[in-house]
Amino acid sequence: MSSTRIDADLIRRLPKAVLHDHLDGGLRPATVVELAGAVGHTLPTTDPDELAAWYYEAANSGDLVRYIATFEHTLAVMQTREGLLRTAEEYVLDLAADGVVYGEVRYAPELNTRGGLTMREVVETVQEGLAAGMAKAAEAGTPVRVGTLLCGMRMFDRVREAAELAVAYRDAGVVGFDIAGAEDGFPPADHLDAFAYLRRENVPFTIHAGEAHGLPSIHQALQVCGAQRIGHGVRITDDIPDLGSGKLGRLAGWVRDRRIALEMCPTSNLQTGAATSIAEHPVTALKDLGFRVTLNTDNRLVSGTTMTREMSLLVEQAGWTVEDLRTVTVNAVKSAFIPFDERRALIEDVVLPGYEAAL
Repeated sequence: MSSTRIDADLIRRLPKAVLHDHLDGGLRPATVVELAGAVGHTLPTTDPDELAAWYYEAANSGDLVRYIATFEHTLAVMQTREGLLRTAEEYVLDLAADGVVYGEVRYAPELNTRGGLTMREVVETVQEGLAAGMAKAAEAGTPVRVGTLLCGMRMFDRVREAAELAVAYRDAGVVGFDIAGAEDGFPPADHLDAFAYLRRENVPFTIHAGEAHGLPSIHQALQVCGAQRIGHGVRITDDIPDLGSGKLGRLAGWVRDRRIALEMCPTSNLQTGAATSIAEHPVTALKDLGFRVTLNTDNRLVSGTTMTREMSLLVEQAGWTVEDLRTVTVNAVKSAFIPFDERRALIEDVVLPGYEAAL
């Protein structure tokens, strides 16, 4: 496979899986403009192309807090049933158009209640929109399975409430849980009650860690809170003094040896200052060292990206092969928060045959 010529058309055809993607960071620019007009929200510009450029430029600050602030405008148009239905449906259709066969979308229901919806109504509405998108994608011959991760915002006080909703809707499309928001100053252990509850209820969860904050956040997420995956985790390299030698510190060894998936988001990491370039992004070295790295978009609008683009950048700037792309795709499905038999079927019946067909 590695000798196969890799171009954008080939990459677009390859089956993909994404585990770390925020619903409120992936809206279509034209949809933001239309919905903002309907609710009377003022945008930096009402031209969709200019708005997309504004998002990308505003997010390229190298600062996680400022990056998060760009969500003001997408969240403003996601406070009504109509806005949530449309954005959820389009989210799925955009994944399908990008060749994604399995995706997990995350969002914080508490951020969508300013228009009068309850958190429970937000969850039900988003699930309705996702289901509509999956039905349309299947009808179009590009089926995609999308599971939901509910997020608690680590700087606020509704994390336990979001965790309870994840349990309540785990048979209705919600597959897991996460905490999101600014890492520095808001350690995951502040929410031990929520994580203990999720473990008692057998609901898996991931935790944003190792992006804006270093090894202590990863250690706490895993060893104190019990996360099954790590969102970003790029700072695990702080425990690998020499990436070339392969000598791992104890925490890095724990992450690799226990196959804890790292939900890596190269373009997003460049924007927030967690990495300096695609060519030198740790995802490549970690992959080569045997870590279970996965490739993700994080926020498609804010980062101006898609899974096809993320893969293309790594091929062009970091020397990735088709085998590498297949590896991270299989890694993602192996680490998905769905039952083992469903993961195995996706790999054996969809991902691997899809790679063979594309080549």
